[in-house]
Amino acid sequence: MTMKQLIVLTGAGMSAESGVKTFRDAGGLWEGHDVMEVASPQGWENDKSLVLEFYNQRRRQLLDVKPNQGHIGLKNFEKNFRVQIITQNVDDLHERAGSSNVLHLHGELFKVRSTCDENDIQIWKKDLHIGDLCKKGCQLRPHIVWFGEAVPMLSKAIELTQKAAVFVVIGTSLQVYPAAGLLHYVPHGTPIYLIDPKPTISELAFPNLHIIKDTASNGVKELISIINL
Repeated sequence: MTMKQLIVLTGAGMSAESGVKTFRDAGGLWEGHDVMEVASPQGWENDKSLVLEFYNQRRRQLLDVKPNQGHIGLKNFEKNFRVQIITQNVDDLHERAGSSNVLHLHGELFKVRSTCDENDIQIWKKDLHIGDLCKKGCQLRPHIVWFGEAVPMLSKAIELTQKAAVFVVIGTSLQVYPAAGLLHYVPHGTPIYLIDPKPTISELAFPNLHIIKDTASNGVKELISIINL
């Protein structure tokens, strides 16, 4: 029997229990920085050293954290479903938990790319400095989708979402686009589950939406019982 396609969209709340800081606080700051200083092409042009050091700190932090029970629970769904994770997170905690299929919408912290060839992408787990160059002699930059940049993986994410038999959202408010727009591509009649301790929408927002008001770890555990693994 063919296994059903389970699509999971994850955001910052997925990794919060692992100690990964959420993207920005209520004041619009990220680790004390205005996000446009460290996550935009303009910020990069204004102060490359600041941007590089900001991501160096994030990279170092990521080396010190581990997947939580939510990440591990999603891996376990692969016993009964064809699982595809679409994540807004730039960490590698889904991969470390053992998930087989992970699509990163906003890039990956442990990768860098050339500033003159966007297809020249390298694994990078150490600090990145001014003067670290690609083979063409161009400065390397974080492999992160910044504000104002295109989201190259979005079309693939839409294509995957259109095949969902079950669609799950964990740790994202569904108010940040373009990722939130994926809900509009879920096939008609497909059950949608939102796991969030403080949801900002009601079950009336989308057809077939079911809200689990809990953390990622507890919510994934509850979801397992709901969809009868």
